[in-house]
Amino acid sequence: MDFQYNPKTQALRARLQDFMDRLVLPHHREWHDLAERGVHPTQLIDDLKALAKDEGLWNLFLPALCEDEPGTRLSNIEYAPLAETMGRLYWASEVFNCSAPDTGNMELLHLVATPEQRVKYLLPLLDGTMRSAFAMTEPDVASSDATDIQTTIRPSGIGYVVNGRKWFTTGAMHPHCRFVIVMGVSDDGEDRAAHQRHSMLLVPLDTPGVRILRNLPIMHHLSVDGHCEVLFRDVHVGPEALLGESGAGFKLAQARLGPGRIHHCMRTIGQCELALDLMGERALERRAFGKRLADQANIRDWIAESRIEIDQARLLVLRAADRIDREGNRAARVDVSAIKVLAGRLQTRVLDRAMQVFGAMGLTSDTPLALLWTWGRALRFADGPDEVHLGVVAKAELARIQQATGSNAMHYTPPHEPVQG
Repeated sequence: MDFQYNPKTQALRARLQDFMDRLVLPHHREWHDLAERGVHPTQLIDDLKALAKDEGLWNLFLPALCEDEPGTRLSNIEYAPLAETMGRLYWASEVFNCSAPDTGNMELLHLVATPEQRVKYLLPLLDGTMRSAFAMTEPDVASSDATDIQTTIRPSGIGYVVNGRKWFTTGAMHPHCRFVIVMGVSDDGEDRAAHQRHSMLLVPLDTPGVRILRNLPIMHHLSVDGHCEVLFRDVHVGPEALLGESGAGFKLAQARLGPGRIHHCMRTIGQCELALDLMGERALERRAFGKRLADQANIRDWIAESRIEIDQARLLVLRAADRIDREGNRAARVDVSAIKVLAGRLQTRVLDRAMQVFGAMGLTSDTPLALLWTWGRALRFADGPDEVHLGVVAKAELARIQQATGSNAMHYTPPHEPVQG
């Protein structure tokens, strides 16, 4: 078993780190100042995008790029360490056109877009001139069970009409966001199974009846891109808005989220590495009770535990990425659920330790620690809550044990796999 990244990945990782150090990190204060004033740093990002594209650090996440599409064709195992590098600076992924929710939306469009949808939506996304959003989660139902979705997609004339309310629709307030992929109930009859009643539509944000109600704060922090509550009231779209087949919404959601969870987890590992670096620097320079914090036994334990846990998590995430590359999303579903649970818990643990070492400063915006802790806590809900992913892992374990022992006593039917966006 070889734990080294291949030469191609190592070279790209070095180029990416150089770009981050040379061109992205020096603008962090400017980005932060603009965002704190509620001004989207659009021009700053667009300028950096142009430089990233020129240097061949573009669309690194998508293995299935066609010859006429801009980007670098990387497998998930090749892209994973690059996502880790980007993740150290929480806004950097957009510079390389590798930020959610666009990555998942591009993967979906690559999978099922019609030629017209490809030209109208996919190519501008791949070029970085357009942003998008994904509307699945709803405020009035338990999002852990997506069969409860209440937003309706009904035939109307030659097209469809959408009615419903979504929230945590990330990116809907970005100045370049032009459309949202909406998941809703398209068949309320009893002739279809519960997971064959939903469809997805491509809805332009300027369609009459689409209204952004508010930008939801995450643990009292407002994202400059927005985590939005969006109302769809009698929204009419044509037949060309249907993404894939009617009734295939759950299947598409599963296809969209597998690789996306790899990206989230590797960015989390990058942020944990940053927190560990900051924790170590603080422990070496800060003195209390006559000696360095680094000489306190409990703080040395925190540093060691963080190092061990980060390395464990990275290996598990890379195994999941490798399985997706070799066997596909479906075969890797248990691995992906496992890392999804692991990543959020890892981030909150490591960031909590780092904040404690920094003392009261760790609670302020003088360091990125409090914000990164917040995102780690949010990850325990995003893309499906921990409890549902634990159910997926438990199902696989019970099936393995039942098969190994030949037991007929177990007849366990777990809930459907998570497809929350």
